[in-house]
Amino acid sequence: QAAVDAALAELRKAAEGTDNVLYPMKDALRARATVGEVCNALRDIWGTHVPADVF
Repeated sequence: QAAVDAALAELRKAAEGTDNVLYPMKDALRARATVGEVCNALRDIWGTHVPADVF
């Protein structure tokens, strides 16, 4: 779990800046993070898209 947590932290760090997130994402998945954990890490930084025409 420590390896997954560290990899997800690196993914969040990359997402906060202008770095390519593909490589830290691959590292997180290689460390056995789930796709949901990866998505949640990105949502923590980027949020979710809400279309402009939704009331």
